[in-house]
Amino acid sequence: MKWFYNLKIATKLIATFLSVIVLVLGLGVFAIVQLDKVNTASTDISTNWLPTIRTLAQLKFTAARIRSFEQQHIMASDPKEFDDIEQNVNKQIDTLLALRKKYEGQITEPEERAIYPDVVKAIDIFVGEHPKIIALSRQNKDQEARALFKGDSTKNYRQMVELVDKLVDVNDNGSEKSSKTADETYASARIWIIGMLAVCVAAALALAIWIARLISQPLGEAVKVARQVADGDLTADIRQNSNDETGQLLGALKLMNDNLLRIVSNVRTGTDTISTASSEIATGNMDLSSRTEQQAGSLEETASAMEELTSTVKQNADNARQANQLAVSASAVAIQGGNVVGQVVDTMGSINESSRKIVDIISVIDGIAFQTNILALNAAVEAARAGEQGRGFAVVASEVRSLAQRSSAAAKEIKTLIDDSVAKVDVGSKLVEQAGSTMDEVVSSVKRVTDIVGEITAASQEQSVGLDEINRAITQMDEVTQQNAALVEEAAAAAQSLQEQASNLSQTVSVFKLDRHALAQPQSHAHVAPAPKRTVNITPKPAPLPAKSSAPAASSARKAIATTAPAADDSGSWEQF
Repeated sequence: MKWFYNLKIATKLIATFLSVIVLVLGLGVFAIVQLDKVNTASTDISTNWLPTIRTLAQLKFTAARIRSFEQQHIMASDPKEFDDIEQNVNKQIDTLLALRKKYEGQITEPEERAIYPDVVKAIDIFVGEHPKIIALSRQNKDQEARALFKGDSTKNYRQMVELVDKLVDVNDNGSEKSSKTADETYASARIWIIGMLAVCVAAALALAIWIARLISQPLGEAVKVARQVADGDLTADIRQNSNDETGQLLGALKLMNDNLLRIVSNVRTGTDTISTASSEIATGNMDLSSRTEQQAGSLEETASAMEELTSTVKQNADNARQANQLAVSASAVAIQGGNVVGQVVDTMGSINESSRKIVDIISVIDGIAFQTNILALNAAVEAARAGEQGRGFAVVASEVRSLAQRSSAAAKEIKTLIDDSVAKVDVGSKLVEQAGSTMDEVVSSVKRVTDIVGEITAASQEQSVGLDEINRAITQMDEVTQQNAALVEEAAAAAQSLQEQASNLSQTVSVFKLDRHALAQPQSHAHVAPAPKRTVNITPKPAPLPAKSSAPAASSARKAIATTAPAADDSGSWEQF
């Protein structure tokens, strides 16, 4: 049902009336259906059962008249009477047959269809007996004619009448059944229509009450909220339960209430802040007044101190120039030392390379001595095989072998010494490399020292120039101090006026009733932020010109103070300019 609450009021009313119309239409359709049943039953009586009963009654009456004419014919004696009676009875027979055919077209029930063949047969027998009676009567055989009339003819007539009475009973029962059906339908329809009418009335009343409450209840809440806002109560709990016109009205009132609550809270917080700030401004003005007097005395002390500082800075500048010259000389010496160390590093690298080559040559000599030893051994073996002829060759081979072994041992000793020398050369190379890097660092450090001494010299010169500017600035500060004294009085008067306005504004907004939670939220941010320390950058100016008037300076100073944020109770913020 949430979707129904979000519909427009016009749509809700239309939907409600449509629901009532649907109920009325349902009642009307039901009544029409029941009336159609009653009409069908009554129509069945008038168009089916009663015409059939009327036809069967006419058929019985016609058969009775035929019987009457037959009796008159038997009692008559004049031929003219015979003709008249025969003419009338023939008409009645034609009428009887026509009524039988008419009834055949009116048969609707199966029971009638079952009885009708017997009726047709009985009528045919009854009509077939008629010529015999007429013929006997014309021949003046009255006794025979009466006997036939009272005998078979009467029997056939009664049998036909019984069958016709059965048909009449069937149609009479059908008529009674239709009448009963119509009565029952009427009674049932009457009860149902009364019940449905009561349901429709109850549903219409329930829908009317429901839709009225659905519309009037939010409107009542809106009126209540509007009265609370008019009375200054902004604590109303407004809930929007739908999106129709009443829900939108409550949403707009909620938005208005929230905006008013926020505005009044901000205004109340602002008045408290302004009141606090104005009090702090008044206190600050008093502090400023006393410190302005202190500042006037401090300016004289500052002037004398600045003179001493100026002489000291000039002396520092001279010392810095001398230190700069010495640093330049040291830098040149360090650069020369770095170059010499670089040459030593290159020489040690060459020695290390030569030592490695000698090691390679000794390795070759060792290999040659080993091969010579092998050859001498082979020669001794061959001399032994030669016997006496090879003895002298064996002595020579032995000597060669001895020399080869001594050469191999000497080569190994030289290789060991060379390896040791190479290792020491490597250590020396690393030490020389470290000395070279150290010299590089010394050179770079000396350069940095030279640069720093140069910067100190330049800074000392700038300080000397800055001190001259500070002297001029102190003179300007003396003038500004006099202007501040005049501005302090104006600021005190403005702070008093601001405090009075804040008090009036606080009394004005005090009529509004605010939620504590909503009030505490803006107040949590309502503290007065301490004013930043004010600094005045004094730009270099030429020597001060004679003051024309204190009024323009006071005016410009007043504008500067008007654009400055209110100072807090930080005492240090009044001492820096």
